[in-house]
Amino acid sequence: MPTTMTPRLWGLLLLLALAWGCSFFFMAVAVKALPPLTIVLGRVALASALLWGLLALNGQRLPLRAPVLLACLGMAVLNNLVPFSLIVWAQQSISSSLASVVNAATPVFTACVAHVATRDEKLSGPRLLGVLTGLAGVAVLAGPAALRQGAEWPGILAGLGACLSYALAAVWGRRFRALGVPPLAAAAGQTTASTLLALPLVALLDQPWSLPSPAPEAVLALLALGLISTGFAYTLFFRILDQAGATNSALVTQLVPVMAILLGVLVLGESLLPRQLAGMALIALGFALLDGRLLRPLAPLRG
Repeated sequence: MPTTMTPRLWGLLLLLALAWGCSFFFMAVAVKALPPLTIVLGRVALASALLWGLLALNGQRLPLRAPVLLACLGMAVLNNLVPFSLIVWAQQSISSSLASVVNAATPVFTACVAHVATRDEKLSGPRLLGVLTGLAGVAVLAGPAALRQGAEWPGILAGLGACLSYALAAVWGRRFRALGVPPLAAAAGQTTASTLLALPLVALLDQPWSLPSPAPEAVLALLALGLISTGFAYTLFFRILDQAGATNSALVTQLVPVMAILLGVLVLGESLLPRQLAGMALIALGFALLDGRLLRPLAPLRG
């Protein structure tokens, strides 16, 4: 599997980070009127509807073979149900800033899992340095306040558990390429399996039919969350995973806090602090190290 990030793939990664960065706005509105599990179900169900429609328009289909269905089930558990649940639980005891720092550890977990579980994504010194530099940038971006506000270890450990689940999902999802499943079909299979697994949980725990009708803005937020931040986002994620590998696809978690801050500046008129600019610069340096071109002129000196 190729693991080099072309300019086109970097552009897709930025677009994916924007789609997932918007999810913070949408969830903040939806959670005021809907319980978390109901939001998760609505999110994956809406995404499934969009993705199946796109499959039909493109004349593609999801092969209904046992290995493919097992791959979809694994992605549903590892990439949706487990991490979504852990993150919701974690944010009951840690701040959103700290949660973003913890979530940005995903590429570290992914690089380690891919090193052990794959033959073509072995961890090199420059790649590890790039991942850790990006992680340091996210920590600078969040600032010391993130470590002071509600830094409870159970919440932190739950967030790290979500990172590990995402890492396992990124490596598990590589099998779609080996099975000949197009990225769009893989995305539809994952969200459909997530919907089927979440449905009985929501019926048992949330009983949404007993809730009052949500406000129109909550409905619109859920629609945007499902169609943009999940359905559209997963078309990008699976394409990056298919073309650039697990470790590169996980880098998006270091860009999501950047996009969330930029959206706050552009949409809400928030101030951009020097510390945040420094954090963004560190993240950019980390990505440059991962890309490899920054160190390429030094190769003759090493050899």
